[in-house]
Amino acid sequence: MTKVLIDACEAVVTMDDAGTEIPGGSILIEDGVIAWVGSGEPAGAEDAERVDGRGAVALPGLINTHHHMYQAMTRARAQADVLFGWLEELYPVWAHLSAEWERAAARVALAELALSGCTLSMDHHYVFPTGVTGLLEAEIEAAREIGLRFHPCRGSMDLSEKDGGLPPDSVVQDTDTVLAETEEAVRRFHDPAPSSMLRIAVAPCSPFTATERLMREAADLARRLGVRMHTHIAETLDEEAYCLERFGRRPVELLDDWGWLGPDVWLAHCVHLNDRDIQRIAETGSGVAWCPTSNMRIASGIAPARALLDAGATVGLGVDGSASNDAGDMIGEVRQGLLVSRAGMDPKAMSVREAIRVATRGSAACLGQDGEVGSLEPGKRGDIALFPVDGLAFAGAEADLVAAVVLSSSRRVRDLFVEGRLVVEGGRLVNADEDAIAAEGRRVGSTIAGQM
Repeated sequence: MTKVLIDACEAVVTMDDAGTEIPGGSILIEDGVIAWVGSGEPAGAEDAERVDGRGAVALPGLINTHHHMYQAMTRARAQADVLFGWLEELYPVWAHLSAEWERAAARVALAELALSGCTLSMDHHYVFPTGVTGLLEAEIEAAREIGLRFHPCRGSMDLSEKDGGLPPDSVVQDTDTVLAETEEAVRRFHDPAPSSMLRIAVAPCSPFTATERLMREAADLARRLGVRMHTHIAETLDEEAYCLERFGRRPVELLDDWGWLGPDVWLAHCVHLNDRDIQRIAETGSGVAWCPTSNMRIASGIAPARALLDAGATVGLGVDGSASNDAGDMIGEVRQGLLVSRAGMDPKAMSVREAIRVATRGSAACLGQDGEVGSLEPGKRGDIALFPVDGLAFAGAEADLVAAVVLSSSRRVRDLFVEGRLVVEGGRLVNADEDAIAAEGRRVGSTIAGQM
């Protein structure tokens, strides 16, 4: 049995149902599972490997519910466009996607996430240029290298510009190919075990890039295979106008018609919702991936996260793709969500602890993994982020160091455990060379920029 004792943290923030926080708390992990959380030292810890928690706050590992990792190689583009214009500029660039590009981008994206306290991430990969193979495999390999839990979505687009969609022909596939390759990906990679490091979801891109047939049959496929479903919805007013003109339905109504609401579904963005949409999302148990930075970066609006939470909906946090966020900073996204919630001049619209809960318990529920991760409790997996609170940014914050983790400027995690194994130690990746990842990313990014 492998044992790790994280000892004497400044605080252990359990995110259990009671919101328990333990000053000076410690955590014992046995064979990748949290065995004990409390004060002092538990019985049986004598032979445990010890990690000094002094000067750090322990949080459940943060969980990212929406991303497009390939976009890490196309940051800082389309800087003054809304979503449709942003996509129209970037689709021709993404048509050149390769396995080398995907691998470099995923390594950059996953390294950024790990260093900002993320232990579990999804990825929504929906661009499969004709003749290009090995894309999903490349990012799965990158996640194994970095050491994060990974829940990639086999995304898809089958509605091109000539058929009334937005993307060009070069980045869409035919419906039968999509469905066959999606089923193959699930059967090949999905591991439903509690200790799983890899699960797969089914994820047609959106109503303006996927046909009704694909949306309906993808839902049937996911439910037959017992995996989760994900898509974009209600991100912009342009999308709402498109759905009303083409289908005579608002975006969430359209998903409801197509069988895309339910406890096995989580939806990206949900910015433009009316009261009925919010009620329907909540009553069906559908999850929402809230992406505040991306929504502001491309001027989509501010999602009604507070209203969704008050209605009882499941809300998690996502950084979104690195071309609409330009970063993959999970703890920074927690801060962003907190601040944008207060932009309506209500300082009580969201508290620090609520923002952390969204990024942990809420995100875990979106991914269907709330029984395994998202809180620091006995029986949960040993996914833990230790954030340093002993530096310059925290001087003067001694009254509430937990709040300071979100409110103050330091971003890099000190130590990160996934399944009880160190993935980040002393602010550096354990399993990969950060400098080499950055160099490879710059090289591939330069090549892409030179082709355009």
